[in-house]
Amino acid sequence: MLSLDERLRAALAEDIGRGDATTLATIPAAQQARAEFLLKEAGVLSGLAVATRVFALVDPTVTVTWTAQDGEARTRGPVGTVQGAARSLLTGERLALNLMQRLSGVATQTRRHVDALGESRTRLLDTRKTTPLWRDLEKQAVRHGGGFNHRAGLDDGILIKDNHVAAAGSITEAIRRARDAAYLLKVECEVPDLAGLEEALRAGADRVLLDNMSDDLLAQAVAVRDRLAPHVTLEASGNMTPARLPAVAASGVDFVSAGGLTHSAPALDISLNFIPLPETALPEDPK
Repeated sequence: MLSLDERLRAALAEDIGRGDATTLATIPAAQQARAEFLLKEAGVLSGLAVATRVFALVDPTVTVTWTAQDGEARTRGPVGTVQGAARSLLTGERLALNLMQRLSGVATQTRRHVDALGESRTRLLDTRKTTPLWRDLEKQAVRHGGGFNHRAGLDDGILIKDNHVAAAGSITEAIRRARDAAYLLKVECEVPDLAGLEEALRAGADRVLLDNMSDDLLAQAVAVRDRLAPHVTLEASGNMTPARLPAVAASGVDFVSAGGLTHSAPALDISLNFIPLPETALPEDPK
């Protein structure tokens, strides 16, 4: 896997290309500047450390100072400053903000779901529905929001989905093959109904994913699990919105997973506003 620095350098290269033409044309090389990260709506912060690294890769002499931290819920207002060569600040601004806005949006979306679960024992999980090459950061943002991570990738857990079952011929056969081939990994199996749940429990699944079941059916599934295999955990998935989560938690499932934590999280509105130094006046948040 590419390191964070390798990915950030590639992202900077994509944005800068042959050079930041506007900045090079309008800002003297010796000009210094100071700018303020401004949170323009309430939310949970994530990506601060990544933004710091962006500016370090652009110019190691730039200084970033935060008055907040990743995972902190904040209202509108300043959350940090960056100071150094004006050219460096302007060149690194967009990538730093893009990552902060995206990751803070994921953290904020996650916190809404976690809050909806209240004091229940049900835990919130993310999915693999993430931005290619940025999964580790988005899953970290989920943790910043109070959620928990499901698989990091296809290699660290077995999740038998409907297409695996179709290809293998049955739930029982798919679980048998998984046990034979990867006996050190936990085996989870997706099922669409109570008959599938019973088959998965009898076949020896460690966790069963209850796909797109109603709240009433989820409660029935918990009763079936408690009767047949109380050690097996249950995960509910499908349309897991904050409005629905209290009822889902009341069913007694152990986990809920929501792809929307990452694939549909709106970006949090954050800007970088330049604070003029003596004899300095620079534009605000260029697009």
